[in-house]
Amino acid sequence: MNNALSQLNVDIEATGSWLPRYQESLLGVFGTPQRTLVRGQGAVVWDDQGKRYLDLLAGIAVNALGHAHPFLTSVITSQWATLGHVSNFFATPTQIALAERLLQLAKAPEGSKVFFANSGTEANEAAFKLARRVDDGSRRKIIALEGAFHGRTMGALALTAKQAYRTPFEPLPGGVVHVPFGDLEALRAEVDGDTAALFVEPVQGESGVRPLPAGYLKAAREITAEAGALLILDEVQTGVGRTGAWFAHQLEHIGDGVVPDAMTLAKGLGGGFPTGALVTFGSETSALLQAGQHGTTFGGNPVAAAAALATLHVIESDGLLANVRKVSAVILDGIAALNHPLIGSARGEGLLIAIELREAVASAAAKSALEAGFIVNPVSPTALRLAPPLILTADQANEFIEALPAILDNTKAA
Repeated sequence: MNNALSQLNVDIEATGSWLPRYQESLLGVFGTPQRTLVRGQGAVVWDDQGKRYLDLLAGIAVNALGHAHPFLTSVITSQWATLGHVSNFFATPTQIALAERLLQLAKAPEGSKVFFANSGTEANEAAFKLARRVDDGSRRKIIALEGAFHGRTMGALALTAKQAYRTPFEPLPGGVVHVPFGDLEALRAEVDGDTAALFVEPVQGESGVRPLPAGYLKAAREITAEAGALLILDEVQTGVGRTGAWFAHQLEHIGDGVVPDAMTLAKGLGGGFPTGALVTFGSETSALLQAGQHGTTFGGNPVAAAAALATLHVIESDGLLANVRKVSAVILDGIAALNHPLIGSARGEGLLIAIELREAVASAAAKSALEAGFIVNPVSPTALRLAPPLILTADQANEFIEALPAILDNTKAA
């Protein structure tokens, strides 16, 4: 038993009692949790019954270094023991070092800046407000893509396309127009002198792991630049090594040298510690938000910044970008070789992968996988999403591939 936790009436070895207590005490916006997880190590977690699971979701693309990574743990502990929180009335060394590191990795030009938030949706809220300041706020139109998911706070929700998420909370902030995914002519027809920005994900995660068509971002850059509008990349899910590059738009077949006006980050940035960021490219865009026009209490917290620095350090020092590309190939090739009748295809970038099923049984397949000891996500009725830790090994990937036929057979039998 963890003695420190037990003093707080948190007995992680107690079994069977947690889910009823959850339903009695937590707001039901997430439905009923599937399991109560009590500990993790690397790419593996255990529930309160002692059952082992290979974590192929990583807290929805968050745990870049897996669970209980020793270096990340030591850095967080060290920073907390030194200085925990100061607000943004003061600066801290880790906050500044992280901003400098992100600008370096983003290859951002002189005059570029960083704003730290606590999550992806908050980073997108900041980007939304940035767009509202184009031409002193005179431009009202912001364009996003059909299928887009940019978060659930009100501004980010206005950018999100799924009607089921939007309808209960309308009216949302106005001026947002959604254009068909990957359709350059539709985009070209919509961008005009009233357009402040285009928000776009290089790979749409929540709509089934859909990469943009080759050439789209480059053309979108040309279209927005010609109209004087911002190109804002939502790399909340695809950033920080998830696709085998630091940021997805740096992949030649996706970005082809595109330099955005702004980029949002979160998920893997803190390796599991909550943090997010808005990166503005160049002095002109960076000057759009002035002192007092936006803020945050926790953003740039020194512990969160230290966690992010540690995560970036391990990704680089352990060669995890190369590991992502290697293990991605193992998964995609392995799935293709199965020739299972329920599998239509596998797609994605790096370790953001969807297994497309020929029938709308993804939820049942995810439950079957969980019973078999694998955590995956039914991201659409016909697709399973894999977003494992970047430390996933080829042997662990093969463990899942070898189990997948039986998982799908059990799904069909259910």
